[in-house]
Amino acid sequence: MTEPTDNDELLDEEYEDEDGGYALYRGATNDPIFGLLLAVAVSVGLMPLIGTGGADVRYTLTWGMLALFGVLAWLFGDAERIGQERPDNVVWGVVFGLVLGVPLLLFGGSTLTEMSRAMFPDMTGGVVLGYLIFIIPIGETLFFRGILQRTRPFWEVGLYGTGWSLLQIFPLINQNALPLVAGFMLIMANMLYSYVHDRNGLAAAWMCQITIHLLLFFVPIL
Repeated sequence: MTEPTDNDELLDEEYEDEDGGYALYRGATNDPIFGLLLAVAVSVGLMPLIGTGGADVRYTLTWGMLALFGVLAWLFGDAERIGQERPDNVVWGVVFGLVLGVPLLLFGGSTLTEMSRAMFPDMTGGVVLGYLIFIIPIGETLFFRGILQRTRPFWEVGLYGTGWSLLQIFPLINQNALPLVAGFMLIMANMLYSYVHDRNGLAAAWMCQITIHLLLFFVPIL
C-alpha cells in the first residue's frame, strides 16, 4: 500500500483500494526520462531518412512520440492539464515570445533564412507552418513542460529541451556556423519556455513557443 502524496491528490477516487488506502496508478510514478530516451533512439535511428528526402517523416514520427507520451500521461497519469487559463497569462506568453524573438529576428538576418531552409528542406510553406504551430509545440509542451517540469527545475528542463531540439535539426544544419547559432537561440528559447511555464502556466508556454517559432523560423523564409 502506498501513502498518498501531494501529487497523488490529483488522481481520481477510483484508485482507492478496498481497505480505504491509496493505490497509485503506476504510470504516474514512471520516470519520463525513459520516454525521452526512446524518442532519442528513434530520432537517431531515422537519421538515414534525411538523405532520402524523408526529413518530414522523421520530424513527424519523433515529435509525435513526445506528443503521444504527453497525451498518455494526461489520460492515465498525473501530467499537468491545460485548464481554463486566464487571458492575461496567455498574453504574457506571447509577450515573452516577442521580447526574445523580435531582436533575434532583426539581428539574425540571412543566417536565420539559411537555417530555416536547411531545417525544412523541400517543404512547402503550409507544411512548415504545420510543424511550427502544431506538431513541434504540442509535442514539446506536453512532454517537457507538462511532464518533466512537474518534478524538475525549469533550467534542467530547458537543457533537456535544448538537447532534444539540437539532435533533431543538427544533421540538417551541420554547415558553417549554423550549429553554434542554433544552439545559442535554442538554449535561450527553451529556458524561456520553461520559465514562462513556471510563471504563467502551460498554455502560456505553448503560446510563447509558437510565437518564437513563427518569428525565427517562418518569417525568415517568407
